[in-house]
Amino acid sequence: MAGKIKIIKNQFSAITQILIIFGVCYFPYVMPGVVNIRFYEELNLLLDKKHRKTKFEHHYRGRPTVKDVIESLGVPHTEVDMILVDGEAVDFSYLVKDHDEISVYPVFESFDLTGLQHLRKQALRNPRFVLDVHLGRLVRYLRMVGFDCLYDTLFTDNEIIRISLEEERIILTRDKGILKNGRVTHGLYVRSDDPREQFGEITARLHLGDLFKPF
Repeated sequence: MAGKIKIIKNQFSAITQILIIFGVCYFPYVMPGVVNIRFYEELNLLLDKKHRKTKFEHHYRGRPTVKDVIESLGVPHTEVDMILVDGEAVDFSYLVKDHDEISVYPVFESFDLTGLQHLRKQALRNPRFVLDVHLGRLVRYLRMVGFDCLYDTLFTDNEIIRISLEEERIILTRDKGILKNGRVTHGLYVRSDDPREQFGEITARLHLGDLFKPF
């Protein structure tokens, strides 16, 4: 019996040492931190009202990427074209640090930003679309002015993403979750729930007016 007790004590001691070592190694990665962050222009519409058009503190734990931070605040990465940290352009893989000053920008249309790092490798110059189940009436409006749209009420999120990547189509969706998938490169969150407003929103944001080819 004494021998069994000794073995159990030794095993317990070994486990305790492992836990202590693991705790020491893991501890630095769960330290809390805070960043100051501001979103610009239409990105504000995706935020809680208290965070709109102002710089605010965001507390985090661990070592999140700037993409993780942005999406945790409700903004899909596909809505973002540029991120500055302490005045320097970074990509989505940047690991945030305590007291970083972060500025998040949507796609620019009128500013000369030569030399700064954009997050899209290239724009889709001949826009084609794949739409989710919530946008059936928007599909009809877009097709009426000549745009190539794929839509099926049975499309799953993964199918929409696959089609977008394989056929270079822009995802239009009312579901932010699709756009937060790291594989998605081109997509827009449609803000309005009214089909006519949706059509106006998409054509304005993507400057589609000159591309209309009505039947």
